Amino acid sequence: MQLLPTVTPETALFLDFDGTLAEIAPTPDAVRIATGLVPTLAALHRLLGGALAIVTGRPIADIDHYLAPLELPAAGEHGAQYRMVDGSRPALDQPPLAAAVQAMEQLAALHPGLLVEHKDHSVALHFRHAPELESLCFDAVQAVVAGRPGVEVLHGKCVFEVKPAGVNKGQAIGVFMSAPPFAGRTPIFVGDDVTDESGFVAVQRFGGRGIKIGEGPTQAQHRCLSPAALRGWLASARTTLAPASAA
Repeated sequence: MQLLPTVTPETALFLDFDGTLAEIAPTPDAVRIATGLVPTLAALHRLLGGALAIVTGRPIADIDHYLAPLELPAAGEHGAQYRMVDGSRPALDQPPLAAAVQAMEQLAALHPGLLVEHKDHSVALHFRHAPELESLCFDAVQAVVAGRPGVEVLHGKCVFEVKPAGVNKGQAIGVFMSAPPFAGRTPIFVGDDVTDESGFVAVQRFGGRGIKIGEGPTQAQHRCLSPAALRGWLASARTTLAPASAA
């Protein structure tokens, strides 16, 4: 692993949310935003000419809630929905989720440690509080998805998510890189989960770099110890870019 890359005025910056900008919380709605993060992101967005986007498994509305009053360019639900720089909001049609929702709800009713998270284009079964049920959860979700076109299972940190087939963060980064102000820049993507690996591969195709938060095998060329360390790197990038912008 190499030292963290330098953010320059020609960088396109893509950031995951949970486990990257914010520490993983016991439940999705228990996330806390560190003091100073929102002003740092606002400054970087301005200093990079708008070439900063959030690429997350969460719905965009969740990100807006936590990062208010910011409304950054974003890809939500792994790229099933977007907010582009011009404010447009392209999104996929909702995939067939009824069977997955029913199976997850039935399983969660039998095992109180499980949590079902409903999104616009996906549904997730969290087993962080019942890790011993991982195999049971996987078998149940996989059985529902098998033979159903248009959906697939995504395995993240203590979660199985049923989402639109073929949609991933790498694809989302490609969408942004095809349009101003991202096009022609060198991308950096930061993420923490196996769901971010497609993003690491994508930025390398554009000559960019990936940063993995925490431990575990990865395609990223760089590693950062924690979200707190990542926030420090972002604050440093803000300081470095400011004089360059004023010059």
